[in-house]
Amino acid sequence: MGDSRILIAGGLVVLLIGGALAWTRFRPAPGTSTMECKEIGQGEVCASSFGGEHRPWMDFQKPPQNELRTMLTPLQYHVTQENGTERPFQNEYWDNHREGIYVDVVPGEPLFSSLHKFDSGTGWPSFTRPLEPRNIVEIEDRSLGMVRIEVGSQHGDSHLGHVFRDGPPPTGLRYCINSAALHFIPKEDLEKDGYGEYLSLFAILPIDAAAPTNTATFAMG
Repeated sequence: MGDSRILIAGGLVVLLIGGALAWTRFRPAPGTSTMECKEIGQGEVCASSFGGEHRPWMDFQKPPQNELRTMLTPLQYHVTQENGTERPFQNEYWDNHREGIYVDVVPGEPLFSSLHKFDSGTGWPSFTRPLEPRNIVEIEDRSLGMVRIEVGSQHGDSHLGHVFRDGPPPTGLRYCINSAALHFIPKEDLEKDGYGEYLSLFAILPIDAAAPTNTATFAMG
Protein backbone atom coordinates (compact mmCIF):
# COMPACT_ATOMS: atom_id res chain seq x y z
CA MET A 1 0.00 0.00 0.00
CA GLY A 2 2.80 2.36 0.98
CA ASP A 3 4.71 1.58 -2.21
CA SER A 4 1.66 2.30 -4.38
CA ARG A 5 1.15 5.69 -2.71
CA ILE A 6 4.79 6.55 -3.35
CA LEU A 7 4.41 5.55 -7.00
CA ILE A 8 1.24 7.64 -7.40
CA ALA A 9 2.85 10.64 -5.72
CA GLY A 10 5.92 10.26 -7.91
CA GLY A 11 3.74 10.13 -11.01
CA LEU A 12 1.93 13.29 -10.02
CA VAL A 13 5.23 15.09 -9.51
CA VAL A 14 6.40 14.02 -12.98
CA LEU A 15 3.13 15.25 -14.54
CA LEU A 16 3.36 18.61 -12.77
CA ILE A 17 6.97 19.13 -13.84
CA GLY A 18 6.12 18.10 -17.41
CA GLY A 19 3.17 20.50 -17.52
CA ALA A 20 5.27 23.37 -16.23
CA LEU A 21 7.96 22.72 -18.82
CA ALA A 22 5.36 22.53 -21.60
CA TRP A 23 3.81 25.87 -20.53
CA THR A 24 7.23 27.50 -20.40
CA ARG A 25 7.98 26.24 -23.88
CA PHE A 26 4.69 26.98 -25.58
CA ARG A 27 3.14 29.98 -23.75
CA PRO A 28 3.01 33.18 -25.83
CA ALA A 29 6.15 35.23 -25.25
CA PRO A 30 5.75 38.99 -24.68
CA GLY A 31 5.07 40.69 -27.98
CA THR A 32 4.19 37.53 -29.89
CA SER A 33 0.93 37.26 -31.72
CA THR A 34 -2.03 35.19 -30.56
CA MET A 35 -5.53 35.06 -31.96
CA GLU A 36 -8.48 36.79 -30.35
CA CYS A 37 -12.02 36.26 -31.61
CA LYS A 38 -15.22 38.19 -31.05
CA GLU A 39 -18.82 37.62 -32.13
CA ILE A 40 -19.73 40.57 -34.35
CA GLY A 41 -22.65 40.94 -36.72
CA GLN A 42 -23.10 37.83 -38.81
CA GLY A 43 -20.20 35.82 -37.47
CA GLU A 44 -16.95 35.58 -35.60
CA VAL A 45 -14.15 38.06 -36.29
CA CYS A 46 -10.64 37.05 -35.32
CA ALA A 47 -7.53 39.20 -35.22
CA SER A 48 -4.10 39.13 -33.70
CA SER A 49 -3.42 40.34 -30.19
CA PHE A 50 -0.12 40.49 -28.45
CA GLY A 51 0.07 38.59 -25.17
CA GLY A 52 2.04 39.97 -22.25
CA GLU A 53 2.83 43.27 -23.95
CA HIS A 54 1.65 46.45 -22.23
CA ARG A 55 0.77 49.38 -24.46
CA PRO A 56 0.56 53.10 -23.58
CA TRP A 57 -3.08 53.44 -24.68
CA MET A 58 -4.11 50.77 -22.16
CA ASP A 59 -3.54 53.31 -19.36
CA PHE A 60 -5.15 56.20 -21.22
CA GLN A 61 -7.19 58.51 -19.03
CA LYS A 62 -9.54 60.69 -21.02
CA PRO A 63 -8.69 64.37 -20.48
CA PRO A 64 -11.32 66.97 -19.61
CA GLN A 65 -13.36 68.25 -22.54
CA ASN A 66 -11.68 71.68 -22.56
CA GLU A 67 -8.31 69.96 -22.90
CA LEU A 68 -9.58 67.70 -25.67
CA ARG A 69 -10.74 70.79 -27.57
CA THR A 70 -7.16 72.03 -27.63
CA MET A 71 -5.80 68.62 -28.70
CA LEU A 72 -8.21 68.08 -31.58
CA THR A 73 -9.39 70.03 -34.59
CA PRO A 74 -13.02 71.21 -34.44
CA LEU A 75 -14.03 68.40 -36.81
CA GLN A 76 -12.13 65.74 -34.85
CA TYR A 77 -13.76 66.92 -31.64
CA HIS A 78 -17.23 66.99 -33.19
CA VAL A 79 -16.88 63.45 -34.55
CA THR A 80 -15.15 61.74 -31.63
CA GLN A 81 -16.79 63.56 -28.69
CA GLU A 82 -20.17 64.63 -30.04
CA ASN A 83 -21.00 61.58 -32.20
CA GLY A 84 -20.72 63.69 -35.32
CA THR A 85 -20.34 62.60 -38.94
CA GLU A 86 -18.00 64.16 -41.48
CA ARG A 87 -18.89 64.81 -45.11
CA PRO A 88 -18.58 61.83 -47.47
CA PHE A 89 -15.90 62.04 -50.17
CA GLN A 90 -14.49 65.11 -48.39
CA ASN A 91 -12.41 63.46 -45.70
CA GLU A 92 -8.81 62.37 -45.40
CA TYR A 93 -8.87 58.59 -45.75
CA TRP A 94 -11.90 57.56 -47.79
CA ASP A 95 -9.68 56.92 -50.83
CA ASN A 96 -6.41 56.18 -49.05
CA HIS A 97 -4.84 53.07 -50.62
CA ARG A 98 -1.50 52.98 -48.76
CA GLU A 99 -0.53 49.99 -46.60
CA GLY A 100 -0.62 50.57 -42.87
CA ILE A 101 -2.84 50.69 -39.82
CA TYR A 102 -5.43 53.13 -38.50
CA VAL A 103 -5.34 54.13 -34.83
CA ASP A 104 -7.58 56.21 -32.60
CA VAL A 105 -6.74 59.87 -33.13
CA VAL A 106 -6.75 60.51 -29.36
CA PRO A 107 -4.81 57.72 -27.52
CA GLY A 108 -3.43 55.91 -30.57
CA GLU A 109 -4.89 52.45 -29.92
CA PRO A 110 -4.83 50.24 -33.06
CA LEU A 111 -8.26 49.88 -34.65
CA PHE A 112 -8.19 48.94 -38.35
CA SER A 113 -5.79 47.81 -41.07
CA SER A 114 -5.47 48.63 -44.76
CA LEU A 115 -5.60 44.86 -45.34
CA HIS A 116 -9.32 44.94 -44.52
CA LYS A 117 -10.19 48.26 -46.16
CA PHE A 118 -12.43 48.28 -49.23
CA ASP A 119 -14.20 50.72 -51.52
CA SER A 120 -17.82 50.82 -50.35
CA GLY A 121 -18.74 53.72 -52.62
CA THR A 122 -20.11 55.65 -49.63
CA GLY A 123 -17.28 58.19 -49.33
CA TRP A 124 -16.10 57.07 -45.90
CA PRO A 125 -13.29 54.65 -44.97
CA SER A 126 -14.82 51.17 -44.84
CA PHE A 127 -13.41 47.97 -43.37
CA THR A 128 -14.60 44.36 -43.28
CA ARG A 129 -13.28 43.80 -39.75
CA PRO A 130 -11.28 45.44 -36.94
CA LEU A 131 -7.56 44.94 -36.61
CA GLU A 132 -7.96 44.51 -32.83
CA PRO A 133 -11.51 43.48 -31.81
CA ARG A 134 -10.66 44.07 -28.15
CA ASN A 135 -10.22 47.78 -28.91
CA ILE A 136 -13.70 48.10 -30.45
CA VAL A 137 -16.91 48.84 -28.53
CA GLU A 138 -20.34 48.43 -30.16
CA ILE A 139 -23.47 50.14 -28.82
CA GLU A 140 -27.04 50.18 -30.13
CA ASP A 141 -27.82 53.61 -31.56
CA ARG A 142 -31.49 54.65 -31.93
CA SER A 143 -30.86 58.22 -33.05
CA LEU A 144 -32.21 59.66 -36.32
CA GLY A 145 -35.27 57.43 -36.12
CA MET A 146 -33.41 54.22 -36.95
CA VAL A 147 -31.61 51.39 -35.17
CA ARG A 148 -27.90 51.21 -35.91
CA ILE A 149 -24.80 49.82 -34.21
CA GLU A 150 -22.43 52.58 -33.16
CA VAL A 151 -18.71 51.78 -33.15
CA GLY A 152 -16.42 53.35 -30.54
CA SER A 153 -12.91 52.84 -29.23
CA GLN A 154 -12.35 50.94 -25.99
CA HIS A 155 -9.59 53.03 -24.43
CA GLY A 156 -10.10 56.40 -26.13
CA ASP A 157 -13.89 56.37 -25.68
CA SER A 158 -14.12 57.99 -29.11
CA HIS A 159 -17.08 57.78 -31.46
CA LEU A 160 -15.76 56.19 -34.66
CA GLY A 161 -18.77 55.46 -36.88
CA HIS A 162 -21.18 52.54 -37.39
CA VAL A 163 -21.08 48.91 -38.47
CA PHE A 164 -23.57 47.47 -40.98
CA ARG A 165 -24.35 43.95 -42.18
CA ASP A 166 -24.13 44.75 -45.88
CA GLY A 167 -20.39 44.34 -46.41
CA PRO A 168 -18.48 41.99 -48.70
CA PRO A 169 -17.05 38.54 -47.82
CA PRO A 170 -15.54 37.10 -45.77
CA THR A 171 -17.33 38.81 -42.85
CA GLY A 172 -20.35 40.39 -44.54
CA LEU A 173 -19.70 43.46 -42.38
CA ARG A 174 -19.02 47.09 -43.25
CA TYR A 175 -17.35 49.22 -40.62
CA CYS A 176 -18.16 52.73 -41.84
CA ILE A 177 -15.66 54.94 -40.01
CA ASN A 178 -15.03 58.68 -39.93
CA SER A 179 -11.55 59.74 -41.07
CA ALA A 180 -11.58 62.45 -38.39
CA ALA A 181 -11.56 59.72 -35.70
CA LEU A 182 -8.48 58.05 -37.17
CA HIS A 183 -4.77 58.59 -37.55
CA PHE A 184 -3.09 56.60 -40.31
CA ILE A 185 0.37 55.10 -39.78
CA PRO A 186 1.94 53.88 -43.04
CA LYS A 187 3.73 50.54 -43.09
CA GLU A 188 7.17 52.14 -43.33
CA ASP A 189 6.59 54.15 -40.11
CA LEU A 190 5.21 51.36 -37.93
CA GLU A 191 8.53 50.54 -36.26
CA LYS A 192 9.45 54.18 -35.71
CA ASP A 193 6.05 55.05 -34.24
CA GLY A 194 5.98 52.13 -31.81
CA TYR A 195 3.79 49.69 -33.75
CA GLY A 196 6.55 47.41 -35.03
CA GLU A 197 4.69 44.23 -34.11
CA TYR A 198 2.24 44.90 -36.94
CA LEU A 199 4.92 44.85 -39.64
CA SER A 200 4.51 41.10 -39.99
CA LEU A 201 0.94 41.62 -41.20
CA PHE A 202 2.25 43.13 -44.41
CA ALA A 203 5.01 40.60 -45.10
CA ILE A 204 2.65 38.07 -46.73
CA LEU A 205 -0.80 39.05 -47.91
CA PRO A 206 -3.43 36.91 -46.16
CA ILE A 207 -5.71 34.89 -48.41
CA ASP A 208 -8.79 36.94 -47.46
CA ALA A 209 -7.01 40.29 -47.34
CA ALA A 210 -7.41 41.16 -51.00
CA ALA A 211 -10.07 43.74 -50.27
CA PRO A 212 -12.72 43.61 -52.96
CA THR A 213 -13.50 46.71 -54.90
CA ASN A 214 -17.20 47.03 -54.27
CA THR A 215 -19.01 50.07 -55.53
CA ALA A 216 -22.52 48.78 -54.88
CA THR A 217 -24.95 51.06 -53.08
CA PHE A 218 -24.59 50.79 -49.30
CA ALA A 219 -26.58 52.48 -46.57
CA MET A 220 -24.90 55.73 -45.66
CA GLY A 221 -23.24 55.67 -42.23
